[in-house]
Amino acid sequence: MKAYRFLIQLSVCATLCSCTDLPQDNANTAKTTDNEGAEEPTEEVVDIKVCKGAGKAITDLQSDTDNPESFSGAERLRIVSYNCENLYDTADDPNTNDDEFTPEGEKNWTKSKYKTKLINVAKAIKAAGNGTMPAIVGLAEVENKTVLNDLRNQDVLKAEGYRYVHKDGPDKRGIDVALLYSTSRMKLASQKWIPVRLSSKSRARDILYAKFQLKNNEMLHVFVNHWPSMREGEAVSEDKRVAAAKAVLHTIDSLRKAEDGANIVLMGDFNSTLSQAALANVLKVKQYNKSEGKGSLCDLTSRYDGNDNIGSHKYGGKWDVLDHMIVEGGMLNKNANVFTTPYSGHICHELFLLSQSSKGYYSPKRGFKGNTWTCGYSDHLPISLDLYIR
Repeated sequence: MKAYRFLIQLSVCATLCSCTDLPQDNANTAKTTDNEGAEEPTEEVVDIKVCKGAGKAITDLQSDTDNPESFSGAERLRIVSYNCENLYDTADDPNTNDDEFTPEGEKNWTKSKYKTKLINVAKAIKAAGNGTMPAIVGLAEVENKTVLNDLRNQDVLKAEGYRYVHKDGPDKRGIDVALLYSTSRMKLASQKWIPVRLSSKSRARDILYAKFQLKNNEMLHVFVNHWPSMREGEAVSEDKRVAAAKAVLHTIDSLRKAEDGANIVLMGDFNSTLSQAALANVLKVKQYNKSEGKGSLCDLTSRYDGNDNIGSHKYGGKWDVLDHMIVEGGMLNKNANVFTTPYSGHICHELFLLSQSSKGYYSPKRGFKGNTWTCGYSDHLPISLDLYIR
C-alpha cells in the first residue's frame, strides 16, 4: 500500500505546479546553508543505494507523520514551523535590500509570481498540519505585515481566522520571523522581541517570544528563531549562533525562575545541527530519546538526524536537520496537562514539496533556480510538533 501511495504521489506531484515553460528538475541547485542569495553546487556524486532507497524511506517517514499518536481525553494541537524562503511582496522598501524582489529586479518579481508563492506557502502549511489546521505557525523569511495579511487570507488558511505577531527587525534584506496563531484555540497573552547582539554595532535577527493561554488555562511559551547562517563557513559563523543561543537561554532561565514547570517550545531555522556548539553546548539540547526531564531541553526533530534520504534542508547533496522543534523536558511527562512525546516531532516531506534530479535524488523544491522562477515552495521543508492538552 505504501509503495502504491508513493507512485500515486510521484505522478500527482508532476502536475501540481501550474507554471509552464519552466526548466526541468535535472539537477539539484538548492543553495547554501541559508537562503540569502547564493546557489548550491550541483551534485556530482550519486550514492545508488541511497537513491534507490529514497522513495521508500520518504513514503515510510511521511506515513509516520500522517498517523500521529492519540490519547484519550486529550486534544491534539499541531504546531508548525516553516522557513518559507523569501516571502516578499512586490513593492520596493527603501529601507531594506529587497530590490531583487521587485518587478524591475533580478528576480523579475511580479504580482503573478507573488500570488503563486502565497498559494504555495499556504499549501505547505496545510500539508504540515496533516488534516487539521495548525494551531500555531512559526515563520521565517517573511518581509512585512502585508505578506502576513495576504498569507492568512489565502483560501486554504482563511477559515481558521489566524492572527499574526510580527515586527520589522534589523535584517538588511528585510526578512523577519513571525507567527500565526488560531484565536479559537488560544489567546495571546504577551509578546516580546529578544535582540541578538553580535557587537556594539551589529545585531542578528531578533527572536520572537510569544506567551499563549490555552483552553485549559495553562500557559504556553513559544520562541520563533532564525539564527545566523553558515554562509561564511561553519567555524567562522558559529560565534553568531552561540550569541543567539545565549540570548534565548537568558530569557528561558528567567522564565523558569518565574514559572515552575513552564511549557516551553523553541522552533525555527536554527542553521545548526544538534551536534554543533550553539545547541549542544550553550542550550545543552538533548536528542529526542534522551530527555533529562524538567529543566532540560529536548529536540524532537533530532530523530531524523543521520538519515541519508531526508531532513529539513539539503546542501551539497547532504540532508541535514537545521530546523528544530525543541521542548522543555518536563513536557514529555504524559500525566501533565500539556504534554508531548518523543515521537511527536515531524518533518513534512510530501512529494509535492520536493523536486527529483535525473539521477533520482530528492531536494526541497525551491522557488528559483538562479533568477529563473520554477513555481516552487522553499529550500526548507516545514516541520511540526504535536502537543496534547487536557
